[in-house]
Amino acid sequence: MDVFVSVGTGLSPEQEAFVSAVEARLKAVGCSPCTIGRNTFSADAPLRAVTDLMDRCSGVVVIAVERYWVQDGVERRGGARSKSLAGVGLATPWNQIEAAMAYSRGLPLLVLVDQSLRCDGLLEKGNDWFVHELPIDPAALNSVTFTGLLDSWRQRVAAPPSRPEPASDPSKMTIGALAGALGPAQLWAILGALTVLMGGAFTAGATVGKLIDPPESSKAAGEAAGK
Repeated sequence: MDVFVSVGTGLSPEQEAFVSAVEARLKAVGCSPCTIGRNTFSADAPLRAVTDLMDRCSGVVVIAVERYWVQDGVERRGGARSKSLAGVGLATPWNQIEAAMAYSRGLPLLVLVDQSLRCDGLLEKGNDWFVHELPIDPAALNSVTFTGLLDSWRQRVAAPPSRPEPASDPSKMTIGALAGALGPAQLWAILGALTVLMGGAFTAGATVGKLIDPPESSKAAGEAAGK
């Protein structure tokens, strides 16, 4: 079962050991990790390659490790809320992009974040998925917490995707089915409209009948006038 793994390239030896350990755990539960530029390659532009690969996968694992290190910087420079940054690590923006793509597709997400990073956006806690912060150490993958998260995510990956039932074609529905599909307010509105239409049809029919077949008194008056 293919799963998309979002992780940067050009890793440090420590990061490489951790990512390899995550891949080994994924393989141990029957998943095949796929990463653009790591074990999957494409001649297409990066975003197109990511899109095509993710569409073939059943789940997504985000591994956020340090890409950028801000030794001495400023946040919101020149603004009223400006503040200094010192010793801050940031992950690759592709983690954010690929997490958003996975969420939009409804794919099960497992998000692992280096606990030393500053996490913003989709990597911070409080979104519609659990963010597991942990040290970048293969031994951290032996914890009860990670094992439980991996098992829960794996079950969601294995579950068949839920698809909405196709909309019924009104032209093929029986009257009973149509009535059942309508709410009380809609039924009363339709009944009221039918009553008005039937009343109008009766009035129109009576008027036309009088024009075609006038009363006997009108006939007699007409005959007298003719004489």
